[in-house]
Amino acid sequence: MDERTLAERLITYDTSTPEGLRTAAGFVKGCLESRDIDVIEHDHNGLPVVMADVGPGDGPTIVLHGHLDVVPGHEGQFHPRMDGDRLIGRGAYDMKGALAAMICAMKDAADQDRVRVRFICAPDEESDQVENRSTDVLVAGGLEADFAITGEPTDLHIGVQAKGVLAVRLHVHGLAAHGSTPWVGDNAVIKAVDVFRAIESMPFARESSELFDRPSINLGRILGGDALNKVPDLCSMDLDIRYLPGQDADEILEAIAGLPDVEVATVFLRRVPAIVSRTNPYVRALRDAVGTSRGEALSVGRDGSSDAVSFLEAGIPAVEFGPVGGGHHGPGEWVSADSLVAYRRALVDFIAQLPERLERLNLKVVKGEAA
Repeated sequence: MDERTLAERLITYDTSTPEGLRTAAGFVKGCLESRDIDVIEHDHNGLPVVMADVGPGDGPTIVLHGHLDVVPGHEGQFHPRMDGDRLIGRGAYDMKGALAAMICAMKDAADQDRVRVRFICAPDEESDQVENRSTDVLVAGGLEADFAITGEPTDLHIGVQAKGVLAVRLHVHGLAAHGSTPWVGDNAVIKAVDVFRAIESMPFARESSELFDRPSINLGRILGGDALNKVPDLCSMDLDIRYLPGQDADEILEAIAGLPDVEVATVFLRRVPAIVSRTNPYVRALRDAVGTSRGEALSVGRDGSSDAVSFLEAGIPAVEFGPVGGGHHGPGEWVSADSLVAYRRALVDFIAQLPERLERLNLKVVKGEAA
């Protein structure tokens, strides 16, 4: 199977569920083994992590990292279809298309003997449980690499920065009263909307950086009121704040907590921004490899967060790099079938040409390290 056929097959598995994840992981394992690649399967909280290595043990070590899980979708979204060049289906862009191309690239990389390539297929990148993700556990357990590529959507550009994540629940307090006399009370639900608008107007929300126009603030959920005939005295709202590199999450929380009648109740998710230098030799080598087959690859910032942070926090340079597409997490998610071919080729060229490119940059490559 080629990368498009593999992507179509992967889309058919509803990997928003544990059962679908286990079945799809078995398929990924079988695909690698059918290409004579030895596979290690690791259990993480009842979910499978599929890993494989090819290449020598003493060369530079590159990680090709992807995730198999998707956000929930309607039943029809797990029936892939083609519309011209577009492969449409849940997870096509985020990121089963990239995952399929990585599986194919692993077979190509098995034929070279200068670079060690490590494939990691995680089951929980989309999970809210940020404190116990499989990639964090693997890296903390001593996973070694010189560079990591995670196949998040980038349209064949190279994501060298990503926003940080601050997902919080706020309690907004009001004053209860009878529903027939709302002017006697202080409606917490109405106040919560005003609080959200106030947060959108805070100084941090209007800042920009080199690669980002602004932070993003999404009101994802609002919960308030316990009786139809009562003015609600408490409203909870969940915010997904994506803050910029250089901004401080603690300062943002402090500013929000300083608003009248607002309590920061829970911090669900907190991830620092991802930053890697665009002059990093591996980033430069990847950019050159993309340029060979596709044209100039830009260094871009990504509004979303990814497991690239897991590698960066462990001192392993990491970027987001994926095929062309659109609509991820939406009803019409798609990936370009032609770009899957270009993506696979870029990965293979990057691996094949890496030793020479590092040497041209006057780097000494010994035992998996560029010094």
